[in-house]
Amino acid sequence: MKMDFTKRLHQACEELELFLSTDQQKTLLRYIEQLAKWNKTYNLTALRDPEQMLIQHLFDSLSIIKPVSTYAAEKDLKSLNIVDVGSGAGLPGVVLAIACSTWNITCIDAVEKKMAFVKQMAGVLSLSNLQARHTRVEELPSLNADLITSRAFSSLLDFVKLASKHVKPGGMMLAMKGKHPLEEIVELESGSTWKVSTIEPLIVPELAAQRCLVWLSSEGSL
Repeated sequence: MKMDFTKRLHQACEELELFLSTDQQKTLLRYIEQLAKWNKTYNLTALRDPEQMLIQHLFDSLSIIKPVSTYAAEKDLKSLNIVDVGSGAGLPGVVLAIACSTWNITCIDAVEKKMAFVKQMAGVLSLSNLQARHTRVEELPSLNADLITSRAFSSLLDFVKLASKHVKPGGMMLAMKGKHPLEEIVELESGSTWKVSTIEPLIVPELAAQRCLVWLSSEGSL
């Protein structure tokens, strides 16, 4: 792991207004280090360079922590039950679990080797609030989650069709996207009872690309 990663992560946390302890930041870097190591054998992510993983995986996942924390505070939720759908190697699920110990994270993916990696991270990084399920999300009984997250998983319409049964009444679905997904929103709102509540722009440190967080609810309002 490059020596400047510690400094860059610290700077990214400051930019994102995240107050993570030194131990949490070390754990995040251990996760990226393990991801780079496992990826050489198991092909968990298309990114090969730890430099790219730092920015496009870690910093990108960290960018949603403040919006989710704000939501929890507004709802007066001391803890959150979050299901991360199509989690891959645990993005953003593992990052959320490291950053927020009161959030219970369940990562779900249909690729067995990716969930094996997440299970390994739960043990190696001592994350008692992290679980991994190797299955298709639509095949599970309802998980009664406060929030369902996805990152590059599917279209908004497919997201709600496959995973909305896991949201408890009043809960939300969050889709991490690049540019404003106008066509997907039209498709979603004409093909389901789910609506876009808000689209929150995300600033990812060191990344010169558009990112946004799409909040979905069955009523269309927070």
